[in-house]
Amino acid sequence: QVQLVESGGGLVQPGGSLRLSCAASGIIFSVYDMGWYRQAPGKRRELVAIITSRDVTNYVDSVKDRFTISRDDAENTVYLQMNSLKPEDTAVYYCNARWDYRSREYWGKGTLVTVSS
Repeated sequence: QVQLVESGGGLVQPGGSLRLSCAASGIIFSVYDMGWYRQAPGKRRELVAIITSRDVTNYVDSVKDRFTISRDDAENTVYLQMNSLKPEDTAVYYCNARWDYRSREYWGKGTLVTVSS
């Protein structure tokens, strides 16, 4: 059974930091591209950051230079370090695992990040 379990969300003041974690089980983690998506109230889900199985990273423009995605294949975990948080970063953040070669994709249930004073 595949599970992606996010953690690390919460309430933080503007300018603060959070680190999200996503622990994966039931998949061969090292072959998957891992991503973080977010969905704010009333908005569509958007890609925030992705790290491929070869450690190539990409970010949406709005988080470049503030967020860093990383992965630990030994721990089957992907991280999202979020610095200089802004109110517009408020959203539910979802972990995504995708293996295009086998057309497999999985989602976590999400963790809420609220940036507010």
